[in-house]
Amino acid sequence: MRVWFITGASRGFGALITKEALAAGDAVVATARNPQHVTDAVGSHANLLAVKLDVTDEGQAKTATAAAVERFGKIDILVNNAGYGLLGAVEEATPQEVESMYATNVFGLLKVTQAVLPQMRKQRSGHILNISSIGGYQGYPGWGAYCSTKFAVEGLSESLATELEPFGIKVTVVEPGFFRTDFLHDNSLAISPASIPDYEGTPAGNMRGFAASANHAQPGNPALLAIGILKLVASSSPPLRMPFGSDTVSVLETKNAFVAKELDNWRELALSTDFPSQVAAAE
Repeated sequence: MRVWFITGASRGFGALITKEALAAGDAVVATARNPQHVTDAVGSHANLLAVKLDVTDEGQAKTATAAAVERFGKIDILVNNAGYGLLGAVEEATPQEVESMYATNVFGLLKVTQAVLPQMRKQRSGHILNISSIGGYQGYPGWGAYCSTKFAVEGLSESLATELEPFGIKVTVVEPGFFRTDFLHDNSLAISPASIPDYEGTPAGNMRGFAASANHAQPGNPALLAIGILKLVASSSPPLRMPFGSDTVSVLETKNAFVAKELDNWRELALSTDFPSQVAAAE
């Protein structure tokens, strides 16, 4: 029986993954700021442990980890799912809004990961799934601050994958596209109130209207993503990056082609800054 530790498990992807894991016969430590909300969302189950966890609180992260190990003896899969978005141009976002989002999306993920890793190293096994976004690979107007948190998650994940490989611990960064969850709803999305008139009619300004119209009309089926996560963790060689959704696949392919073309166009200048011997070796 695998043991999952899932943050932000009271709704959205977290609740759906919890349900799928329990249905597969696994045990789940499902965390939320209010653990009763977890029970309300997924029901009671013999293999479910609902635990209070505000990911911004390092002490709670350690306490929740200890409770998981005490109940089930191990942690096989960590799903860092807790997070939220901030809509608004970079210039419109206040430092306080951005710092608050980083506290959850980046530093919260880091605190939980650091709390769980000693147990996984002790086991010499484990799989960490860091929930990123299509916005962790491609920046979007109106989402700059949010995308920056997910770019940070991607960088942490890449480094962790190399650092943890000697201990038999795998790392996958999960990149969902636009899925029909509550992400664009006001309980998951902060909207910067400091709207600057000059941005009206620009891509950043227009994104505010798009987000409202796209809420609960996204192409991705979150239930199928949860099923996909179960298939992912069953693999003996999971990928470093796992995109979900046709929109994410399209974005990855388009950006990869753009980067390759841009590098080709500017290769000569890029190589011109090495000492002569290094340039000759590169050529």
